Amino acid sequence: MPRIALVTCRPGPEVAEDRDLPDLVRALGEAGAEASAVAWDHEGVDWSGFDLAVIRSTWDYSWRAAEFTAWAERCGKATRLANPADVVRWNTDKRYLGELAEAGVPVVPTRYLAPGDPADLPAGHEYVVKPTSGAGARFAARYTPGEHDTAVRHLRRMHADGFTAMVQPYVRGIDTTGERALQFFGGRLLHASRKQAVLTPGTPYDRRKVAHPGLTAWSPTPAELAVAEQALAAVPGASGEPGPLYARVDLVDGEDGRPQVMELELVEPNLFLSLHPGSVPRVVEEILRAAAGRGR
Repeated sequence: MPRIALVTCRPGPEVAEDRDLPDLVRALGEAGAEASAVAWDHEGVDWSGFDLAVIRSTWDYSWRAAEFTAWAERCGKATRLANPADVVRWNTDKRYLGELAEAGVPVVPTRYLAPGDPADLPAGHEYVVKPTSGAGARFAARYTPGEHDTAVRHLRRMHADGFTAMVQPYVRGIDTTGERALQFFGGRLLHASRKQAVLTPGTPYDRRKVAHPGLTAWSPTPAELAVAEQALAAVPGASGEPGPLYARVDLVDGEDGRPQVMELELVEPNLFLSLHPGSVPRVVEEILRAAAGRGR
């Protein structure tokens, strides 16, 4: 009977509920595993007592990124960790988008402003400012050129907190075709979803946002699947073992109407299993394979 930890975080006012977690624990138990949900920062956990630790909903990690990646390193030495600690460390800093672009992956154009850099913000078009370590649109906001002073205050707040900011053009395709999330498990497409725009004009950066508004099931186009697979192939060490067990590739349409990577989520993506209940058996199968040391 494999012992499996589904790694989550402690409840809190700014932490969303993982609605998939109880069903996944139950499904793994019915498949013969001893599965439990465990908070990543729970003191006294003996991670070596598990055959596999699967990071599922550590949705407070971006507030404590250095602490979280240090935990991932420790946990990965004590047991099998999915995704592996080196993948986690790479993916917790969204400067990985620059590396994907260098590898030829179409991504949303992104500039980075570290603490101490001048507030070099766009003129003439809408843009988005957000931290390179963030989740659920935390500390993200959408600005017009006329809101320069507000955007500068936002930037200064992030820099004061030690965050590097990323600045992107607001991709207007989101308003018409939405954002598509292609979910992979065990190296193969699991399912896909589409959501509406998260950032609305005038919403303050420090206000909590609805992370997945208007979520619906989606059938990815061949072009979307090709870009997603190109992004996954560019992950450092993706062809080695163990590679990523799971991944979510978020796509939007660029000005040319072609899909671009908005985000590549390899740490704690919401699986949207409540929207895709038919995917649960595949997820259970792949987790059991990973616990036995097979597959990815």
